[in-house]
Amino acid sequence: MSASAPIDLRSDTVTRPDAAMRRAMAGAEVGDDVFHDDPTVQRLEALAAERLGKEAALFVASGTMANLVAVLSHTRPGDEALTGDESHVFNYEAAGAARVGGVQLRPLPNAPDGGLAAADVRAAIREPDIHAPRSALLCLENTHNRCGGAALTGAATAAAAAIAREAGLAVHLDGARIFNAAIATGEAAAELAASADSVCFCLSKGLGCPVGSLLCGPREFVERARRERKMLGGGMRQAGVLAAAGIHALECNVARLAEDHANARALAGGLARLGPFAVDAPATNIVVLRVRAGTRDGWLTAFAAAGVRAVPFGEGRIRMVTHRDAGEAAVAEALRRLEHATAAVAAG
Repeated sequence: MSASAPIDLRSDTVTRPDAAMRRAMAGAEVGDDVFHDDPTVQRLEALAAERLGKEAALFVASGTMANLVAVLSHTRPGDEALTGDESHVFNYEAAGAARVGGVQLRPLPNAPDGGLAAADVRAAIREPDIHAPRSALLCLENTHNRCGGAALTGAATAAAAAIAREAGLAVHLDGARIFNAAIATGEAAAELAASADSVCFCLSKGLGCPVGSLLCGPREFVERARRERKMLGGGMRQAGVLAAAGIHALECNVARLAEDHANARALAGGLARLGPFAVDAPATNIVVLRVRAGTRDGWLTAFAAAGVRAVPFGEGRIRMVTHRDAGEAAVAEALRRLEHATAAVAAG
């Protein structure tokens, strides 16, 4: 690592395909996926469905598209979907459910562990009434980004899903980092997703692919989703070159996520010792700093000047994410740089 090269901890989305993944991409057999004849896409979809314990899967361009396609496939215009007030679908997806699907999102308070209280879910489900939207969908998230990468257990997801299903709601799980959750909880990804009607996960975060997500669920649901993907402009042609990266990631890059978690714990411990920050022990690969002295933006500027990239994460909060391209040595170097930056700020 060059002493002057920036260490990028903004997100695990900044990872780049390694040489083995590039070789898999270069050698991929391809077809036209809109005509449903790209064999590599079909292999990826079958593998994803098997890993998540669902009947079928659909390859889409991004996690945001996967969530929107899921909402569109589970609802009709004028419906309401329940979700957490800290959820990705509510905070980071440009109000797509409302703008494209005509679906109202109703935010409920997220617990620190990323879950939703049973009483809140039960109380938010509406009685049938011509004046009100129809409660149609519950959206959960695992791991939970804005809750510091918290991992929900399968039992926690099942408890919320049971309340929703009893009232006739479908359940979608935004599992963008579900394999991180599997590492953290010791449960297989399929166990974590078992109680959800649909689940999506990202290839382009810790799994290290350049692009792509998978939406998994019952076969009939996935066929509806395929139509919604097309409507959104998400039909891809020779997408096997991208799907090959996903196959490689699922076969080779899942177990190594544990390294990211260990590096996140080391990063959090080092940051906590610097003084100006309160840092909770991370459950997975996301580290959230709460600024106790100085200002969030001031520290972000100081970090950048020291060659460490991070992102604002709400009032007084900064996020850092460990990943394959910022391993143990990079984390140690980042802490060295941040210690110097902190000392320089304190010295005025």
